[in-house]
Amino acid sequence: MTTQRGSCHCGSVAFEVEGTPAGATSCNCSMCQRKGVLMWFIPRDALQLKTPDENAGTYTFNKHHIKHRFCLKCGIHPYGEAHDPKGNPVAAVNIRCLEGLDLDKIPVTPFNGRAL
Repeated sequence: MTTQRGSCHCGSVAFEVEGTPAGATSCNCSMCQRKGVLMWFIPRDALQLKTPDENAGTYTFNKHHIKHRFCLKCGIHPYGEAHDPKGNPVAAVNIRCLEGLDLDKIPVTPFNGRAL
């Protein structure tokens, strides 16, 4: 299995995940549309932080179910944390923050987050 390395722009928030995204989600909610993230959902325990958790800030809004994590130095949003409908912890990795990934080869599915 392939190890994907990712980080914010300055490297203060860095992580690794096993696997390769087969697809990504583009959400049109007020937050995701502004950030321009392409999310790859994985089990939270598949995301291994390589830098201290304290390097990432947390932003929540609306129902406060999703922890949007961002670098306190450069402001990039490399991942988010939440729970799936069954209550399992998940991470939404911003595939734009993964090293060496050809984004043109990843199919993107739109999600209507504005309707939530």
